Amino acid sequence: MNRILCAFFLTLLLSLNSLGAAAGSRLKDIVDIEGVRDNQLIGYGIVVGLNGSGDSLRNSPMTRQSLEAMLERLGVNTREETLNTKNVAAVMVTASLPAFSTAGSRIDITVSAMGDAKSLEGGTLLVTPLMGANGEVYAVGQGSVAVGGFAAGGDSGSALVRNVPTNGRIPNGALVELEVPYALNNQNKLRLSLRNPDFTTATRISSVINSYMGTTVAFAMDPATVALNRPPNFQGGMSMLLAEIERLEVEPDQPARIVINETTGIIVMGENVRVSQVAIAQGNLTISVSEQPAVSQPNAFGAGETVVVPQTDIAANEDVADLALIGGSVPLNDLVNGLNALGVSPRDMISILQALKASGALQADIEIM
Repeated sequence: MNRILCAFFLTLLLSLNSLGAAAGSRLKDIVDIEGVRDNQLIGYGIVVGLNGSGDSLRNSPMTRQSLEAMLERLGVNTREETLNTKNVAAVMVTASLPAFSTAGSRIDITVSAMGDAKSLEGGTLLVTPLMGANGEVYAVGQGSVAVGGFAAGGDSGSALVRNVPTNGRIPNGALVELEVPYALNNQNKLRLSLRNPDFTTATRISSVINSYMGTTVAFAMDPATVALNRPPNFQGGMSMLLAEIERLEVEPDQPARIVINETTGIIVMGENVRVSQVAIAQGNLTISVSEQPAVSQPNAFGAGETVVVPQTDIAANEDVADLALIGGSVPLNDLVNGLNALGVSPRDMISILQALKASGALQADIEIM
């Protein structure tokens, strides 16, 4: 029996420990690594094969010039000819080159119309160089454009459009031609950048890493940066060191903040939001105005004419608002329950939160989107 109880309490203790560990976030989910990032690519190209939904060459001179230049490179001279086609569209091609992409690998690209094309459905992007910010060509795109929308219209001018038919994607549509060199494995020092800068979180990250490594290899430089040094006796490169520590769990801290979207009435509160003891009253004043027309008619033998005389009734109704008491330094759930007890709408709750902030009773920052 004692063995059974011991086993039970041991299992319970392990379960509690696992729950406590699961409350943290992995290091790889809250930081970015210096030098490990995507690179933005952009290019200009043309899409052909459209079913009459492309650019009108009269209104899109760049499409005409691109078409003529492409045909000249293929040995066809159309400079003095009259081109009249709506099966071609000028497009901008964008892509994100992932870190450590090797020559020969493929990436997704996005194609967006520039002119007055109605849709890119059924089109094919011709060979398009994709350049980085330094002007170098890092990839070349080509392929059939996949569009998630459609557009249809009739001769009467009526039209039906779903989603955005002038924007599409080409999965694996670009071939990487040039690599971005970065010798991560040979680095002895690098920096970890916090996605949500915070002094407490940065200190916790350095403490967890040092505790795992058994020596001081990390220290918080500022709320957004943690410096990491590779230990001299570490058997492996920087890639192996990052693989070791990226699974460590850290409990991120967050400031007390309330985010409000007044357009949609959405309110998001952090768990650290606190309010001092206050009393809140919320009431509604309703004014109703009703018009009842009445007919004024003269006597049978009297002079005058029949007219309509308006009669206006005005009534005012003000709800009786009881004071609701919210205790001081209450946790988030008590604060939400206290505000819900007032029976207010989300928009009225926004006004109450702003009034609490103005009175100095709300210990949190309010961010209006």
